[in-house]
Amino acid sequence: MTMQQKRQVLAGLAMILAVGAPGAANAAESGAAKAPGKEPTASRDVIDRGRYLLNVGNCNDCHTANFPERSGNVPESEWLQGNPLGFRGPWGTTYASNLRLTASRMSEGEWVKTLKTLKTRPPMPWFNLNQWKEADSKALYHYIKQLGPVGAAAKTPLPPGQEPQPPFIQWPAPPK
Repeated sequence: MTMQQKRQVLAGLAMILAVGAPGAANAAESGAAKAPGKEPTASRDVIDRGRYLLNVGNCNDCHTANFPERSGNVPESEWLQGNPLGFRGPWGTTYASNLRLTASRMSEGEWVKTLKTLKTRPPMPWFNLNQWKEADSKALYHYIKQLGPVGAAAKTPLPPGQEPQPPFIQWPAPPK
């Protein structure tokens, strides 16, 4: 795999995580947290790999409020709790999901399956995330799970034609 292909895959993950699937992430955010079960214990190396993938995939750019505006100077304790910034386009308006909350409501297996089969609206590049190796999906899951308190659900996506409250980014229409 070339460096460009690796960047595209990681960017895809970042966007998927950033915007989240309207069905998967928002459904997970609206349900109760999973009861503690027999989840596999992750090693420090696995958790570090998850953190690395999060960083090179730029997940914080969308899933952490004000991350780009603060040049990445956001405490790790605030990472991945969603973002009130909307992405508005022909698909409606999407919001980056709270990945801590989403992961808290999924088993490791459910998380891996979700990343492998995810199909969602822009700007999340779900098609890149679908290509991740199982070990990388698990690493990201375990990193997110160890972050701490999960926080509140992100805003609900809006259908096309419904005016969002600011802040939002107006995405250009696709070329004809």
